[in-house]
Amino acid sequence: QVQLVEAGGGLVQPGGSLRLSCTASGFTLDYYSIAWMRQAPGKERERVSCISGRDGTTYYSASVQGRFTISRDNDKNTVYLQMSSLESEDTAVYYCGTDFPRGSGCQIEGMDYWGNGTLVTVSS
Repeated sequence: QVQLVEAGGGLVQPGGSLRLSCTASGFTLDYYSIAWMRQAPGKERERVSCISGRDGTTYYSASVQGRFTISRDNDKNTVYLQMSSLESEDTAVYYCGTDFPRGSGCQIEGMDYWGNGTLVTVSS
C-alpha cells in the first residue's frame, strides 16, 4: 500500500526554522518526484517545492526561494523540507505528494498520492 507520512510541523517563532519530513512506504521514491504543497485557511494551495525523480532537479516557489531547501535520503525513503527564516505567511498545513506510478514530474495535477499533512504555525 502506497503511503506518505509527513512529520516535523509545529509552532515556531518568526525567523525560526523547522525541518519537515515525508516518509514513503509501498514504493521506492528514488525515481519519482516528490512535491511539497501547502494550504492556508482561505488561500489557494501552493506548490512550494519539488524534487524531480528524473534527475534530482529542485524547484521552489518565489515565496520560499532562498529560505527553503528540499532534499532526498534514498536510504531512508524520505524527503525533507528544511525551512528557515520562517514568516507568519508560511503558516499552513504542509502536504507531500508523489508522481508515483506515472512518473509525470512535478506538476501537482499529476500526483495521485498525498499524505495527511503536518501543520506549521509561525507566530510569536
